[in-house]
Amino acid sequence: MLSEEQRARITVVLVRARNPNNIGAVARAMHGFGFADLRIVNDYSVGFEKAKSAVDASDILATAREFPTVADAVADCSLVVGTTAVGERKQEHSLYTLAQAATLLRSTVAHARVALLFGSEKTGLSNDAMSHCHWLMTIPMHPSPGLRHASMNLGQAAAVCLYELVRHEDPVATTESQPAAQAEDLERVTHLLAEMLTSIGYARRRPAAADPGAVRRMVRRLNLSQSDARRWIGILRQLLWKISE
Repeated sequence: MLSEEQRARITVVLVRARNPNNIGAVARAMHGFGFADLRIVNDYSVGFEKAKSAVDASDILATAREFPTVADAVADCSLVVGTTAVGERKQEHSLYTLAQAATLLRSTVAHARVALLFGSEKTGLSNDAMSHCHWLMTIPMHPSPGLRHASMNLGQAAAVCLYELVRHEDPVATTESQPAAQAEDLERVTHLLAEMLTSIGYARRRPAAADPGAVRRMVRRLNLSQSDARRWIGILRQLLWKISE
């Protein structure tokens, strides 16, 4: 089982969730499984305001924080994992089933903060939101005749994911010599690298490879430690300064 300290390192981020019933259901699932850090990224605040009346979850919704962007919401997280029903969308990330992902998540949460991203009820996470993720996880569903792909209700999906995290008692690492980089520093590396690609003309010659989302995904695949990320920030700043001389 996850300790209280480890559960406190799990952050649930709802991106553009509009239905107050679904937001309330997510909060109730968090309350039931012992999680408390809920963050909202949405330019439509009515659903969140209505959800604050959710039974048995008022404390979670009362302390939930709103952020203008995904980058802001996950800035202090060292691992960002998106949820997806897969469908026909082109996959740009490594994809794990929930059972596989839970083992990786429990390993990381032993020493670092983890964000679980859930998208809107209708469209899921956008490509831009996914670009902030290190990898994706999915709940395997039985295919239904006549449907393009099966998916779960937002509240149900959150409940299943959180239950999977707490139901195992497998051992987790307690120490790590090199703490993983937080999303805030990875975003700095991303912006500096994108600026570098523009400065040297690479973005003009290879616009697809220099697309901000593609650069962001590449940076996250590097699995940088905190010290390495900050070292790269210094290197890239120095290179940009040298180029501008």
